[in-house]
Amino acid sequence: MWYRQVPVLLSIICLITLLNEAETQLADRPNVLLIILDDFRPAIKYGYGDEKAITPNIDQLVQRGFFFENAFAQQALCAPSRNSMLTGRRPDTVRLYDFYSYWRQTSGNYTTLPQYFKQHGYRTHSVGKVFHPGASSNFTDDFPLSWSDPAFHPLTDEYSNSPVCIDPEDGWLRRNLLCPVLLETQPLQTLPDIESTEEAKRFLRAASPDPYFLAVGYRKPHIPFRIPIKYLDQHPVSKFRTLDLDYPPFGLPTVAWSSYLDVRNRDDFQQLNVSFPFGRVPDDFKLRIRQYYYAAVTYVDDLIGQLLKEVDPSRTIVALTSDHGWALGEHSEWAKYSNYDVAVRVPLVISAPVLQVDSERQKIANVVELLDLYSTLVDLAGLPPVQRCNVQRPHKATTCTEGKSLMPLLQMNSTRYGADDEWIAYSQYPRPGTYPTLLPNSDEPKLKQIKIMGYSMRTDRFRYTVWIKFDPAYFKRDWSKIYGEELYDHSIDPQENMNLIDREPLAAVKDALRMKLKEKFP
Repeated sequence: MWYRQVPVLLSIICLITLLNEAETQLADRPNVLLIILDDFRPAIKYGYGDEKAITPNIDQLVQRGFFFENAFAQQALCAPSRNSMLTGRRPDTVRLYDFYSYWRQTSGNYTTLPQYFKQHGYRTHSVGKVFHPGASSNFTDDFPLSWSDPAFHPLTDEYSNSPVCIDPEDGWLRRNLLCPVLLETQPLQTLPDIESTEEAKRFLRAASPDPYFLAVGYRKPHIPFRIPIKYLDQHPVSKFRTLDLDYPPFGLPTVAWSSYLDVRNRDDFQQLNVSFPFGRVPDDFKLRIRQYYYAAVTYVDDLIGQLLKEVDPSRTIVALTSDHGWALGEHSEWAKYSNYDVAVRVPLVISAPVLQVDSERQKIANVVELLDLYSTLVDLAGLPPVQRCNVQRPHKATTCTEGKSLMPLLQMNSTRYGADDEWIAYSQYPRPGTYPTLLPNSDEPKLKQIKIMGYSMRTDRFRYTVWIKFDPAYFKRDWSKIYGEELYDHSIDPQENMNLIDREPLAAVKDALRMKLKEKFP
């Protein structure tokens, strides 16, 4: 009767073989390390050409990979930008413009980037500020759906906005913008980003047969500039100067103005008595803000260097980016909260074992979006491609993305995307009214306070922005009511200092861009 057991034995052998093959395929998949900085404009020396930056570790990452010169976030505010990037959907689809709602409850049960990797056998781990902590990620950083274990947050996070800065004038502890510290004087004698680096290193050293998707979110260079004092020595204030053009663009509609209330609320800044909303910051304090920003960048670059020493580049995809940029006096602003290039432009660096790096093609000039990262990492890891969302009904599918894969740009001599209109980045920012206000906070309005939405598009040459009526109860746009328009020509004005919206020779350009933007956001 033994011969009757042969088919069963063969089935078992086939099943074991298939399981072994599946385990082998999983083990062969590359690891993924996603590094997200906070409020980090492309202050990088190599490739991006910022000569004030001291970023040797990020420079090395850029040198061995590809970097996107024109990558843009979808909203210059932490929670909306991060949720957009990690779901691959626009803020209008996620329906989050502030910090106070969770997309799975208010918009749709979307599959996130780490969740997609987790579904395909990856160990996923979140360290530091990846999703914005709080209501916008369900107070769990979207665990357990996105992550294999609870997200790690540094114990010292709770002191980030506490009076822990020693005032140089009187020795009192204050909530200062400029906050150089000695670690031994700080709570727990450390800082959040140092804690995050140690946790990420612990995770990387823990042996596991499965590939990992590790996301590390650094707090810096976000304000306050609470950093080890030694980094100021590398950036003497003498190497900085005031900008030639640090005033609002000519013809700027007041609705577009960011009054940087988070900076104004710091103790040391309040002592300057800068009038709200258009008062000018004293020149000596401007220089010190720039000094501290660049010192914070060097501080976090050192930590990234420690992290990358634990990574095997032959088996790991590494992507580095930021949630949005930050103004250092451009347009006389000192924050994000706008649609300017300086607020929404981010670095995007990608290194992967499957990519053949050509030093002549490392810089990619095409205009791309931060939400493109989702499909790109999926494709680089060899996972099943993620479908594009239905343009008219992006809420309906659980797993899709409104971005596109950047693989064709990363592969040599690719022509998959050839049309010029593919390379456009869309951003947006809400306002409660047409003039800056303290109450409601015109930089960070809550959903119910939003009355106006500024939609912006960036092509290779132009940035066009229109501020239109918006109904937050029904998420409806009213294009018949326009509160302001902006048009900047990067071929002659890369800093966006001249609003050309009323120039008659550019009327046809304005009309074409407005039509394109209206088609995107009807």
